[in-house]
Amino acid sequence: MARVEDFRRVADSVAAEIAAGRLRPGDRLPPQRMFARRHGIAASTAARVYRELTRRGLTVGEVGRGTFVRAADPLPGPALAEPADSRIDLELNYPVVPGQSELLADGISPLLRADVLESSMRPVGAAGTPLARNVVADLLARARWRPDPERLLFAGNGRQAIAAALAALVPPGARLGVEELTYPVLKAIAARAGVTLVPLRGDEAGLDPAAVEDAARKAPLTAVYVQPTMHNPLSISMPERRRAELADVLTRLDLPAIEDGIWSFLRDDLPPLAAFAPEHTILVDSLSKRLAPGLSLGFAVLPGAAVAPVAAALRSGGWTPMRFAMEAATRWLTDDTARSVARAKQRDAAMRQELAARHLGGFAVRGDPRSYYCWWELPPPWRADTFVATAARQGIAVTPGAAFAVGRNSAPNAVRLGLASPPPETLSRALATLAGLARSTPDDLIAE
Repeated sequence: MARVEDFRRVADSVAAEIAAGRLRPGDRLPPQRMFARRHGIAASTAARVYRELTRRGLTVGEVGRGTFVRAADPLPGPALAEPADSRIDLELNYPVVPGQSELLADGISPLLRADVLESSMRPVGAAGTPLARNVVADLLARARWRPDPERLLFAGNGRQAIAAALAALVPPGARLGVEELTYPVLKAIAARAGVTLVPLRGDEAGLDPAAVEDAARKAPLTAVYVQPTMHNPLSISMPERRRAELADVLTRLDLPAIEDGIWSFLRDDLPPLAAFAPEHTILVDSLSKRLAPGLSLGFAVLPGAAVAPVAAALRSGGWTPMRFAMEAATRWLTDDTARSVARAKQRDAAMRQELAARHLGGFAVRGDPRSYYCWWELPPPWRADTFVATAARQGIAVTPGAAFAVGRNSAPNAVRLGLASPPPETLSRALATLAGLARSTPDDLIAE
């Protein structure tokens, strides 16, 4: 008869295999009788080993399927006193809501059958599949507008879709009009492509169409990049009237626009700019924020004349999608998983904005109640660079306004706070700490 320490010793050896990575999350352990034979123990002892591994949180049993190595639980949010490498990240914005993984797992599990997996591993082009085009068209449909599925192309992610649109529309040395504050990745893409960014003024309703005309009169613009819905970092959403006015300018100047709709799932009551100027707008969107950053898919809705050049840019850039991601996304979009996750994230964003309002009330903070970020114009005597460095010493990473600014001498004295990544309790503590910093001065902190 096996002693108590025997089953624990065997459990320890399996735990060591898991810790070393030789048994990985999702690996299936052998049936208990086979495990008993391999280890020279009784079947009853093997059963105790399996129960002990489950008790330790290392494995999970699934009725009718077996016992599997469990993924490690995510690390808790860092304490404010912990070192900077355990920072609270208010820079990157990757929303994940409770229950999301279970929903996604249910939709993806049929792909893991050998026959289905084989077809899902085959290459796919930028045009994707007919089913994928139709379900993405349904996903993007809003406010009486639905894109033509035949004008949809796919990329590995949203950034690649933006890069392909830019490569197809704007040659090196040409001028691209952008909002005065814009997506930092767009700035990096343009710099690598040798494209000159022209800052365009805006107001409380978003990009000013008159600014586009003024810039085009001074020197030709080749295209415009704009975020009409949930502008990053300001959270502005253009009202329909402003969208129509901008569409009129684009049509009159025969000027194409790249419309970034990555965050538009947080506010799906407004039609995109592409609905007003379909022959002058490339609408780019993706699943990274809407679903999960680790298995993304980008897509672009194109004017008819832009389909071929953007498809060529996707192919030459190596930016065409992975078929496995497309097949997974198609299932999530077909069975309503994507919409369920998006609705949960809409509620999550609203809750996080309430936390920001509670802690930062009284400061000059701009943020849509449905957005995952807010723009904070810092009180004097704080400068953005000093505030960012001081927050970093508290283990909190925030983004300086200069990261979004286009042109020289235009860096605002502000920071953007990304609210999506930390757990709510950690976010609340971080916001309270930042508010405390802002109520003090840099000299106060030096005196301490």
